[in-house]
Amino acid sequence: MHLSIDQINDAVQFRGTNGDHDVMIASTGDQDGLSPMEMAALSVVGCSSIDLLTILEKQKQTVDDFHAEIDGTRADDSPRVFTDLHLHYRLDGDVNPDKVRRAINLSLDTYCSVSNMVDQTATITYAFTVNGDRYEQDE
Repeated sequence: MHLSIDQINDAVQFRGTNGDHDVMIASTGDQDGLSPMEMAALSVVGCSSIDLLTILEKQKQTVDDFHAEIDGTRADDSPRVFTDLHLHYRLDGDVNPDKVRRAINLSLDTYCSVSNMVDQTATITYAFTVNGDRYEQDE
């Protein structure tokens, strides 16, 4: 993997690229783009969502609509790593909640490289909703 960033104007703001796709990296809230920590959190939920949907597809589960969110808490002192991340997945379709739970656990515990890096400093928890019914991680 090869990635690069270029500074934009005189600001502490960057355009990152893998050569095919660009992202804006912001250092302050008034700049266009995401902060590096926002991108890290999005990478956790993005990676696990890819796993989740791929596993469910292999299990012949039909997902008509999907949405995921992540909330994070960071340490007060530097380095301000994540200490807690909570993911919430929402699925609609012909989906068995037990299969969703198993797929999420497989993703977070085994397949998602990003969550397995981040869980060295953060407790990762989740909930999910299937067709309007909410399920907690430890039910």
